[in-house]
Amino acid sequence: MLSKSEKSQPVADQRGVEMVCSPTNTHMVGNGFKVMNFYPNGKGFEERMSPFFLLDFNAEVDFPASDIAHGVGVHPHRGIETITFAYKGAVEHHDSKGNHGIIHAGDVQWMTAGGGVLHKEYHEQTFNRSGGAFEMLQLWINLPKAHKFTPAKYQSIKHTDKPKVDLSNDQGTVYVIAGEYEGMNGIASAFSPIHMYDMHLNSGADFSFRLPSGFNSGILVIDGEIKVNGSKAPENHYVQLKNEAGKIQIQAEKKSKLMVLSGEPLNEPYVSYGPFVMNTEQEIKDAIRDYNEGKFGF
Repeated sequence: MLSKSEKSQPVADQRGVEMVCSPTNTHMVGNGFKVMNFYPNGKGFEERMSPFFLLDFNAEVDFPASDIAHGVGVHPHRGIETITFAYKGAVEHHDSKGNHGIIHAGDVQWMTAGGGVLHKEYHEQTFNRSGGAFEMLQLWINLPKAHKFTPAKYQSIKHTDKPKVDLSNDQGTVYVIAGEYEGMNGIASAFSPIHMYDMHLNSGADFSFRLPSGFNSGILVIDGEIKVNGSKAPENHYVQLKNEAGKIQIQAEKKSKLMVLSGEPLNEPYVSYGPFVMNTEQEIKDAIRDYNEGKFGF
């Protein structure tokens, strides 16, 4: 069993906190996503958090009603998986493999770019026309060398389909997106060992769990305020954990929502260029050529 909810334990058995990162400046991705980029962001997190390569968080923002589409137009990817989480509002997706999906609050969209795909993401039309609160998160996961050219695919995970573990004494709920928590397995299929938890905690929650000591692990505070092994982490802060054994104690200072990420590092060379993450410069050149020659579809 890789992770288990437990009561708080002595400090000697706690996994260390490496750093707590403050929110970054926001920037627009297209005209629909106002994001804080926690990594890579020049801090080397694309290596420190391998296989996770990018973390963009769109904290809650109000979009006015509009007849103008908001989002990101058609663009390519190769060598990665992109995972989009909707917290408020709705996000719509189309790709060159014929996949189409709409995710609402609590839903997850998991796209494997593999050998190449074109896609676009934008505010779902009804939400766009009515406006309202919008909050979302996007991750990129670097694919292992052996799977860089796997066929592209799309997974849609509804909030109601997420396996979940209810914490004792009404402390909250852990939704397991990928990997395992207290014997409950997530339904997302990944190409390297990862754990991904959507934690919804009530004020006063105080519990601990474990993640594999050799896995790169971090926690993003979506809403609320917590302490991680005694280190305070307010809303929109990111907690980087040390790679060592020990329990991770979470104390919720108020009602909180967290994204917990943990993955086995790939330990492979990588080269990135825009939407492509490959293993060599030649593979990047090949990706650019294939895109320009229309080999990604549409």
